[in-house]
Amino acid sequence: MTLALTSERLAALAASGRLPFTPAYVYDAAVLRGRVAALRGLFGDLFRISYAIKSNPNPAVLRIMAAEADHLDASSWAEVIRALEAGGAPRAITWSGPGKRLAELRALAAPGRARGVALVAEGLDEIADIARLSAEHGVVQDVLIRINPDHVPRGFGASMSGKPSQFGIDEAAVPEAVAHVDAQPALRLAGFHVYTGSNCLSADTIVENFANMARLFRELSRDGTRVLDKLIFGAGFGLPYHAGQADLDVAAVRAGIAPLVAGLRALPGLAGAAFVLELGRWLSGPAGALVTEVLAVKDSRGQRIAVCDAGFNNHLAACGMMGSVFRKDYPIANLTGAARQPEEVRLTGPLCTSIDALAGPLPLPRVARGDRLAVMLSGAYGLTASPTRFISHPDPVELMLDGDSLRDVSETAMNHVLP
Repeated sequence: MTLALTSERLAALAASGRLPFTPAYVYDAAVLRGRVAALRGLFGDLFRISYAIKSNPNPAVLRIMAAEADHLDASSWAEVIRALEAGGAPRAITWSGPGKRLAELRALAAPGRARGVALVAEGLDEIADIARLSAEHGVVQDVLIRINPDHVPRGFGASMSGKPSQFGIDEAAVPEAVAHVDAQPALRLAGFHVYTGSNCLSADTIVENFANMARLFRELSRDGTRVLDKLIFGAGFGLPYHAGQADLDVAAVRAGIAPLVAGLRALPGLAGAAFVLELGRWLSGPAGALVTEVLAVKDSRGQRIAVCDAGFNNHLAACGMMGSVFRKDYPIANLTGAARQPEEVRLTGPLCTSIDALAGPLPLPRVARGDRLAVMLSGAYGLTASPTRFISHPDPVELMLDGDSLRDVSETAMNHVLP
């Protein structure tokens, strides 16, 4: 089973002339399917697998994930619509996110294709709004409450809890939120949701985080006497983007959390609940790469510089601008000149700003004008997490590799879906 798109496969594509335009994001369908299968093989008896759409919302990617995964997590109304259009069943979609417009909540409550999608409530005002709108339409809306825990273990790339946060309801205030939901005839408490941090490579940290989630779910279900439909565990599984990092030991994670899950499953009110493992980058990240062409090479004050046609306008995360304190290089491959002698080079993008640093200085097989380079592990938080309109360079194309087939799955613009 292939678990990552390789530079060798990309080099063969580039050499065959099948990548005529750059920048180009290339996604591998077999890798997407393989990642879900690998996760199901380890965790399938414990969890349903959920794909976080925000990691890569490309419709072609999403259609694969809707078919392979059990559940989809949408972080905006547009992602709810995308999930439905990709074939996701409403009952297998949850809608989270700290800012939900009244028009969107009204569309959720109204009869239509989104009926059955569960709302993940992140504030008391949101609970009041959906209760009023659901009552107006004479429906009962399923609600999960997102918890902002008091404690988050160290080791996550980005932490969303344990501090003042727009995400979820503070742990101490959750009982009040439960009471608000229970008091509304138009609402039904379906369960709880916790997502505290992302991109963690420590199995011990993830197990500690799951222990805290299990504690919260036990306490808030009144020691398992309250019947719930769904508990969503935000996984935070990370990828080794930088030199010196190793893959997350997912087998060790499974060994550590299995007893926690068994303890929850033994509680009467949770015996029939869906336990959902939510993750995005671990599934989609290794399935993609950004291919960029070297437009110019120069020497400046003793440093070799290669100017590429992709910069932070196309891959903000690789340029270290998505929450990183210090920029570190993603894995980079020279697809054209892999056999050349290595030489230190700094890679920049084409933007008229000094902060457009793609990678380096780092050793690469000697880079020449016209070479194709690949930024690996780029299937998550790539194109749609980047400011493509800055300085008006061409948008990257998006290509789906499926067996021997390579097709253009680009979107000319994101669909801004408002009711």
